[in-house]
Amino acid sequence: MRVNTGMRVVIVTESFPPDVNGVAHCALQTARQLACLGHQPLVVAPATSAGPGADAGAPCPVVRVPSLPLPGYPQVRVALPSRRVAAALVGHRAQVVHLASPFVLGARGMAAAGRLGIPAVAVYQTDLGGYARTYVGRGEATAWRRIRGVHAAADRTLAPSTAALRDLEAHGVPRVRWWPRGVDTVRFRPALRDAALRRALAPDGELIVGYVGRLAPEKRVELLAGACALEGVRVVVVGDGPSEGAVRAALPGATVLGRRTGPELARIFASLDLFVHTGPLETFCQTVQEAMASGVPVIAPAAGGPLDLVVPGRTGVLVPPDDAAAVRDAVWALAADPGLRAAYGAAGRAAVAGRTWEAVGEQLVGHYEEVLAARTRTVVAA
Repeated sequence: MRVNTGMRVVIVTESFPPDVNGVAHCALQTARQLACLGHQPLVVAPATSAGPGADAGAPCPVVRVPSLPLPGYPQVRVALPSRRVAAALVGHRAQVVHLASPFVLGARGMAAAGRLGIPAVAVYQTDLGGYARTYVGRGEATAWRRIRGVHAAADRTLAPSTAALRDLEAHGVPRVRWWPRGVDTVRFRPALRDAALRRALAPDGELIVGYVGRLAPEKRVELLAGACALEGVRVVVVGDGPSEGAVRAALPGATVLGRRTGPELARIFASLDLFVHTGPLETFCQTVQEAMASGVPVIAPAAGGPLDLVVPGRTGVLVPPDDAAAVRDAVWALAADPGLRAAYGAAGRAAVAGRTWEAVGEQLVGHYEEVLAARTRTVVAA
C-alpha cells in the first residue's frame, strides 16, 4: 500500500454520475479510490438535470458548473463558461488538477491550472478524431488540433490503451504515459448468473448474446443484425441513447432492455452466454472488462482498446471492424461450442483478476507523484 500523502486533487470532468458513460464512471472511480487512499479529491462537472440531490452518494464534494444539453443528444451536457472552475482550484488548494477527457470544461480547467501554476494530468478517453472522420466525413484534423492543444499544456497525458497511446504520439501529443482502467471484480462475477433471468430473456433456451453500452451511431449496434437472424440465438441490448429507435428497427427480435445499472446490470452480464461489442472507436472499452470479470466470452472489433483486452483464441474473438458478417460468423462458431465458451469465460475472468480499481488508483497516484517531483526539479533548476 502506498504511503498516504494526503494530496489535494481537483478532478475536472466532462461527465459525472448520474450520467452513465465511460468518462463518468472512470471519474467516479478515480474520486472514490483517491478518497480511499487518504487523499482529498474534489470534482468539478457540468450541472445535471437530475437536481441538487444528484451528488448525495458521491465520494467527495462536487462543484457543478452551469451547462446545456447537447442538441440531439440530451444525455450529454456541455458546460458553459463559469468562474467556478478557477474558484474550485483556489478554494480546494489543489496540488494536482486531473482532467478527465478534457475538451470543453477540461480545457477551461487546464487554462485555470496554467494561470495558477498547478500541475495538470490529462486523461485521454474519447476518440474525437475518429468520430469526426467516421460520422462527419471531415474535421478530423480540426479535432486533433484541439486535442493536441489541450493535452500539450498538461504535465502528463494518460492513455488507457496502447492503441490510444500510439495515436496520441503520432499526432504530436507530448509526455504520454499508459494508465489503464480498473474493473470491480466483486460486483461483476460469474456467481451472479441467474437461471430465472435467463428464462425470462430466452424462454425457449436460446443462446443469449448481449450488448451493453450507449445506443449512439458510433457504437454500430446494428452490426448485430446478422446474429439476430441466427436460429437459437437471442440478442439482448442494454442501454439507451439517441439511436434507440434505429437499433430497435435494425434488430428485429432483439430484446432491448434500456438502461440498467448497479446489481441488476451485474446480474445481466453474468447471465449472458456471449458478450459482443460492436463499436470500432473505443479508446479502452470498459464493458469488455466487465463481461470478462463476469466470466463471459467476448467478441469485439480488432481496433482500439479491445486489442489490449481480448486475447484471440484465449478469452474471446477479435473481428474486423464494421464487419457484420464477421460478427455473425463469430457468434455462430461460439454458439456451437459450449466448451470453448466456458474456457474463454474462465480465462477472461482470470485475466482481469488483478485489474482492480484499487490497483489502478495506486498507479494514478504514482503518476501524480512523478509530475509533482518533475515540477519541483524544474523550480530548483531555475
